[in-house]
Amino acid sequence: MAVIEVEKLCKRYGDFDALKDVSLAIEKGEFFGLLGPNGAGKTTLVRILTGQLALTAGRARTMGISPDEPVALKMKVGIVPEAESPPTFLTAIEFLQLVCRIRRLDGMDDRVARWMDFFQLDEKKDVLCRDLSKGQRQKVMLAAAFISEPELLILDEPFINLDPIFQKRLREYLQGVVKEGRTVFMCSHILEMVEKLCTRLAVINQGRIVAQGTLDEIRSRQGERLEDVFMRLVEAG
Repeated sequence: MAVIEVEKLCKRYGDFDALKDVSLAIEKGEFFGLLGPNGAGKTTLVRILTGQLALTAGRARTMGISPDEPVALKMKVGIVPEAESPPTFLTAIEFLQLVCRIRRLDGMDDRVARWMDFFQLDEKKDVLCRDLSKGQRQKVMLAAAFISEPELLILDEPFINLDPIFQKRLREYLQGVVKEGRTVFMCSHILEMVEKLCTRLAVINQGRIVAQGTLDEIRSRQGERLEDVFMRLVEAG
């Protein structure tokens, strides 16, 4: 069963096509990676899939929900945008409690305690989010996405600003999510992480999908590294 379906999706800003006839189908239980250079259309696609941006043409469904139903969509999906911070006027605990209340989750105290401990934020529990470091704010955003244990996670550069210790912890957690039968859709510039984690992936360049499949299918030349494939595909575009 596809949890993300995209058919001939286009997004146009005036005369500029940010996305051109993009088609994807991501099945339940997959770890799907989306690669592309800056400005390729990755974040635009994520914003459409999460109901933050209207499409120009084509069709998109996330968990069977249209992007024009953003509230219903966000209740079912854990989202980490590329460049967004938790509310500056709340502490990490207050923000996670707010997320639990909005999502009507039971066991709020246990859920919040689990993720504060997982990301080692307890020492910062009384600090406003505006006074946290970039890495700490990223941890809070990840915790907010994970706290409801959603069936689908949509993560735009989730490893950004994390040190190697927490990159490893995050990688292991996401691997566990997929083993449970849940789904991860991830945009990342870290090719090593994509190679380690993703069961399938796509490469987007100048708004078009230029390759899609398993890692072995995309590495058409024996022994070719993902970095080499990526550079070849992007330079060809």
